[in-house]
Amino acid sequence: MGTWLATLILAVTEGITEFLPVSSTGHLLLLQHLFGAQANLVQRSDLFNTVIQTGAVLAVLAVFGRRVVHLARSWQSREEGQYIAKLLTSFAVTVIGGLGLKLAGLHLPTSPGPVIWATIVGGLGIIAVEAYLKGKEGSSGITWPTAVMVGIAQLVAAIFPGTSRSAATILAAMAMGVARRQAVEFSFLLGVPTLLAAGLLEVGLGVLRPGRAVQEDWAQLSFAMMVAAGTAFLTVRWLLGYVQRHTFRPFAWYRLVLGGLIMWIY
Repeated sequence: MGTWLATLILAVTEGITEFLPVSSTGHLLLLQHLFGAQANLVQRSDLFNTVIQTGAVLAVLAVFGRRVVHLARSWQSREEGQYIAKLLTSFAVTVIGGLGLKLAGLHLPTSPGPVIWATIVGGLGIIAVEAYLKGKEGSSGITWPTAVMVGIAQLVAAIFPGTSRSAATILAAMAMGVARRQAVEFSFLLGVPTLLAAGLLEVGLGVLRPGRAVQEDWAQLSFAMMVAAGTAFLTVRWLLGYVQRHTFRPFAWYRLVLGGLIMWIY
């Protein structure tokens, strides 16, 4: 398999799993096993994840374009101003918590084991939350405690790869009483500053240090970003329609199967 085909498959996978409540890290582990050296060759670039995240941000901005423009124009109003402040609060909780853990010497796991268990436990978490919420009507508003809880959930997802950022944040909001669609919207809008910050951090850590840029295959990276943006756009649009009439239980069972498959492989 050539690197261009590996890039295509990895970009499509990232674009889809970045926003569905499944484990994107788990999928990448599976693809690394199936593709072997070709997947590793593509992912060895520090910029690969950055361009995928940029594509994801573009997709969210495209889907929620009107909402983002409305927030930008109406930020001085009490309701919209508070909504923006709550997004920033969730983001700040994640950043402050992440910096604190980094200063404490926390290192992310590099072996498949923790990712496998996070994938499985996340599936069980979805089942538990859905059971708790059965028959309950959610609110369309985001409270301050909800904003804090969503920020903590996003931090947990960062600490335990395989948890899924979207799953953790959506379920946290729903568990706090937020309606399904509003929980999805808040999670995805929160992903914009989060993914951008993660990309800028990678760049700041030396991705574009002198002499490094010329080593990158910019055509392949640009292709990956466009593919990820396109698939993420379609995924977000589909999910917004799906949550109107369905629960997240099918994703829970999918996660359990995925975790079991990766466990069997590794």
